Amino acid sequence: MQAVTEGDRRREVKILLDRIRAHPERDWSEARRRIATLNKLIVAPPRAHTH
Repeated sequence: MQAVTEGDRRREVKILLDRIRAHPERDWSEARRRIATLNKLIVAPPRAHTH
């Protein structure tokens, strides 16, 4: 399994925002929730792995 990086999250946010801007007439509720979640993950400090 490949780790998801902050860069991956930022790219996904950009893609979602581009889609919203391109088609503002659509219902983007799910995308907006995903963006909010991604933004929280981006600003949160990385968690240490405990074994």
